[in-house]
Amino acid sequence: MDKVLAAAKFIATARRSRAPLAALPSDIVPADEAEGYQVQRALHDLMRPQLGSLVGYKIGCTSKVMQEYLDIPHPCGGGVFEKGVHDSGAKLSASDYVRVGVECEIAVKLARDLLPPEQPFTAEWMGEAVEAYYPAIEIVDDRYVKWETAGAPTLVGDDFFAAGCVLGPPVTRSAVPDLLKVAGPAIINGKEEGRGTGADVLGHPHHALAWLANHLASEGRGLHAGQIVLTGSLVKTVWLNAGDHVRMELDGLGVVEATFT
Repeated sequence: MDKVLAAAKFIATARRSRAPLAALPSDIVPADEAEGYQVQRALHDLMRPQLGSLVGYKIGCTSKVMQEYLDIPHPCGGGVFEKGVHDSGAKLSASDYVRVGVECEIAVKLARDLLPPEQPFTAEWMGEAVEAYYPAIEIVDDRYVKWETAGAPTLVGDDFFAAGCVLGPPVTRSAVPDLLKVAGPAIINGKEEGRGTGADVLGHPHHALAWLANHLASEGRGLHAGQIVLTGSLVKTVWLNAGDHVRMELDGLGVVEATFT
């Protein structure tokens, strides 16, 4: 069996059974991040019957706090699936995840396609590609026995912790505030657990969006109108317990909440 497909099947089996992944067998572990993304694409095909269609992407490691936490000095991407997208106020079961965590993000919905022939993409014109912005809770899942030793290629192959998102009400492009100044806390059970600003996301969330568009273009793929992109966490990941209530407040973008029962 093809090494990439074998790795994707191994990860898919673990995800379906919610069994913590110890390590991929040495003969199928992706050699580098480029091979990790090949595994990720194969994994998306395998998980689609369970998770629905691919409706967008998450970008990880776009802030200094997250790069230091994960010890990965550059952005990484993962998929967002139809059944993983929820509206603010959602009540989700903590038992649907191996070890559920949340991150505070600025999400965007794309107004137009961003396709390979247009590359290189720059932050300066990403704004015109966005239809709306959202305050967002990214749901992440620590699906590993020990993620610290899994290695970036395997984490990339397994969608880089992605497990969905909760979106607040959209804010149209014409009404959006200066994203550099959008700031706010991550509040768990009424207690602030972290705080950040839009400037923490690679200097501006549009830089993260441009990175993703260029990354996909390098693989001959693109972003498409209507897709959702989570641009990266303003705060360090907060790991949850069953019963926790999550509230993210982003000045000028609004509030998004969820409860993990």
